[in-house]
Amino acid sequence: MIPKKMDSNTVRELRKILNKANITNPRVTIDFNKEIVELEETDEYAVDDLLQSVGVLPPNRVKELREEVGQMREEWDS
Repeated sequence: MIPKKMDSNTVRELRKILNKANITNPRVTIDFNKEIVELEETDEYAVDDLLQSVGVLPPNRVKELREEVGQMREEWDS
């Protein structure tokens, strides 16, 4: 898949439409050919736990990355 950035008005309108269909997941894929919406389950801690468990990053760096990701998500949602 190729990600495409959308303007905030379009995102708001799509959210309204999806909310009417009781779809509130923050990450979805719309397949117009199959006429379906695929919902992606999000697990906020999965990446952090994985990185710490294999010792790739120290806990303080994981915390920093987690904060950065949180800020990016907020920017994306606004």
